[in-house]
Amino acid sequence: MSAAANRLPLRLMSGCGLLIEGTRRSAAFQPWRGQLDLRYQRQGDQTQLRHQYARAPLKVQRPFYPEGPTVCHTVMLHTAGGIVGGDRLQQTIDLGRDTAALLTTAAATKIYRSNGAIAQQNITIQLAPGAVLEWLPQEAIVFNGARFEQNLRVELAPGATFLGWEIVRFGRSARGEQFVSGDWRSRLEIWQDGRPLWLDRQWLPGAPETFHSPNALAGCPVVGSLVWLGLPLTAEFIEQAQAALTERSHCHHAAGGVTPTLGDGLLCRYRGTSTTAARQALTAVWQLLRVKLAIAPCQRCASGPEPL
Repeated sequence: MSAAANRLPLRLMSGCGLLIEGTRRSAAFQPWRGQLDLRYQRQGDQTQLRHQYARAPLKVQRPFYPEGPTVCHTVMLHTAGGIVGGDRLQQTIDLGRDTAALLTTAAATKIYRSNGAIAQQNITIQLAPGAVLEWLPQEAIVFNGARFEQNLRVELAPGATFLGWEIVRFGRSARGEQFVSGDWRSRLEIWQDGRPLWLDRQWLPGAPETFHSPNALAGCPVVGSLVWLGLPLTAEFIEQAQAALTERSHCHHAAGGVTPTLGDGLLCRYRGTSTTAARQALTAVWQLLRVKLAIAPCQRCASGPEPL
């Protein structure tokens, strides 16, 4: 191993030794091929996780019910500590009729610098009629030089509701790092009966120009998006959501906006310098939407989901 490789950070593979960030020590160390399959069904008045399959480094904690039996809270884990170039992660989430689940992650997802290979995460979500999914992962931290692609596709049956957010920090700001090399892509597609309801493709090439451009990050390393589809929203509600987002954005010298989507939906965007502030701003909108769903605002989650 070269001296340069020795200077790269290390992470622990479960029972397999050490893996070098972005560089494999030998042919024995292959990229991860992780898989997580979850299937929820309703039993009486309770949503239950009836089937789960996990392949390292992905796994899931035991579901819990801090709000009663209706909403099943589930925490997903990445046991290897982060994502490196060449990793392929696949998740399939299936919610049966009239189920309700809140999915989050145990910690921020670290996406390490790549030696050239692209890391990819593919997520497929199926929501049956009457199902409600709150998809609220912790933030992703994209290291300078990372190359990452996420594809999230939701099949939304009539009468189902999807609420999801994505919070990303570009560069390890506490170290003075900026995302000036690498590549980040995020694709979200929401379909219903073969018809696209929402297509959102984001691409941020790492470069000083995009980091500082007013049409990109504008020097703000944190961005967030929240999307809701499933129930009609009034213009008055959109104004309430905008006011809640604006109040928390201005407190942190950030910017945010809310707009209705075509059909029964809402989109929020956020740009700032703090992941905590981004989570608090999007949580304010999330809590309003919970009232719309006739779900009480989560008292344990005043600043976003807090996994056990």
